[in-house]
Amino acid sequence: MTRAPAPVDLPARPAGSLTVWQGTALYVGAVLGTGVIALPALATRAAGPASLLAWLGLVLLSVPLAATFAALGARYPDGGGVSTYVRHAFGTRAAAVVGWCFYFAVPAGAPTAGMFAGAYVAGAFGGGRRTVLVTAAVLLVLVAVANGFGVTVSGRLQLALAVLLVTLLLTAVLTALPHARLRNLHPFAPHGWPAIGSAAALLVWSFAGWEAITHLAADFRRPARDLPRATAVAVAVVGVLYLAVAATSVLVLGQAAGTSDAPLAELLALGIGGTVHVLAATAAVLLTLGTMNAYFAGAARLGAALGRDGALPAWLDRGGSAGEVPRRSLAVVTGLSGLALAATAVADVGPQPLVLLTTGSFVTVYTLGTAAAVRLLPRGGLPRRCALLALAAVAALLVMTGWYLLWPLVITAGALCYLRRRRAALGR
Repeated sequence: MTRAPAPVDLPARPAGSLTVWQGTALYVGAVLGTGVIALPALATRAAGPASLLAWLGLVLLSVPLAATFAALGARYPDGGGVSTYVRHAFGTRAAAVVGWCFYFAVPAGAPTAGMFAGAYVAGAFGGGRRTVLVTAAVLLVLVAVANGFGVTVSGRLQLALAVLLVTLLLTAVLTALPHARLRNLHPFAPHGWPAIGSAAALLVWSFAGWEAITHLAADFRRPARDLPRATAVAVAVVGVLYLAVAATSVLVLGQAAGTSDAPLAELLALGIGGTVHVLAATAAVLLTLGTMNAYFAGAARLGAALGRDGALPAWLDRGGSAGEVPRRSLAVVTGLSGLALAATAVADVGPQPLVLLTTGSFVTVYTLGTAAAVRLLPRGGLPRRCALLALAAVAALLVMTGWYLLWPLVITAGALCYLRRRRAALGR
């Protein structure tokens, strides 16, 4: 029987500073984030009440997926995250592809996340699309500044944000539940059963993030112990809150759940009474800030690792060690995010296609990451069985993503062309 490859020794790194609770908060922010303020409406629009089955399926998928990445992060604590795992399993070309898919998905997804929050702010204060775009721009600046002070500061910020958002979501659900009506489940699948697959493709956005914190594995005080613990707590919190908010939206709002731009605001208005759009806008901003903060932290660390490994220019490597701040990589992520936001404003593009383009990249990352786990994790263990299950489920999501996979294919071509030109320049 073939044994899994032994862990490869990585360069010595200073001890990290992230605690279990800070790591849990980063996970909750990365995964829960903007999905809960906008995706219930988009999913209901795509599949009606049957979208709840898509939510349930992805919650169940999160268990083996999160366990897989936690096992890999504990075994290979490195800023490269999934790129590092794929490099150990399949070589430098595949590692560059998965690294590029994640690194360049963040600038594409960040403006969309900011615009989700901006819709709530515009609903509370007016201003229409201009308010939406200004809100997104302000959030980009805030997360860039927070991460410029290092992962300890951003981790503390994330812990405070996580406590606030969990409290607010529970308030929305518990106060709106008395208005729930079972008749709102009919018709259950107005667009047919295949529409559940379309809803699931949208909802991948909501569950992307289990891989994001692996880039910060080396920043934990004790990665082998703390990362799996943080993952377990986060899976439970995220699963319960997602299902609660999605089910409450359908049961309380009925058909309006698919037409509202701010379903969380509607739940709060019904549950608490009066005009609560300002409170909902505040919640949306906090949720989005948490998501963007976690992703910027992970992407900045990944960019430094890709520079170290030759998949991106070497000058990005500066500040890539645990305890340091990869400010050059962070500046690139911030600049590209700003350009993407400007392009979005000029093209007047809605959120749904941007969501699917971004999730196409993340599904590609998941596919290569879980395949690497199957090869790297020891046979017969629970983590490897989780990896096999996750790989099968992610392969199904890959099919559902459809033509939006063209975007990660373009990124793949870019990564391979870069490696070829770099090797030609080095005379290899």
